[in-house]
Amino acid sequence: MVVGARRAGLSISQSAQLLGFSRTTISRVYKEWCEKGKTSSMRQSCERKCLVDARGQRRMGRLIQADRRATLTETTTRYNRGMQQSICEATTRTTLRRMGYNSR
Repeated sequence: MVVGARRAGLSISQSAQLLGFSRTTISRVYKEWCEKGKTSSMRQSCERKCLVDARGQRRMGRLIQADRRATLTETTTRYNRGMQQSICEATTRTTLRRMGYNSR
């Protein structure tokens, strides 16, 4: 979109206002396109892979259903038993929130 707006004759300021990006972003993206032919950002691939996949989420759901009053530490310890790759409490908390569980 940025390249198309610039090639259509819009200025950097007009492109920024139209697309809702900063002027710096517009000029950086257009410069990368002119110099390297780069049209998309690789930003989506820099995120770390989830340690708990769908199967792990099902297992964690069963652990939660078995003992609803278990603390985060207890749940993490039980999850790590029998698993090759252990996870920390922060990962457990994130996974439970993603699954819809809260501390209420």
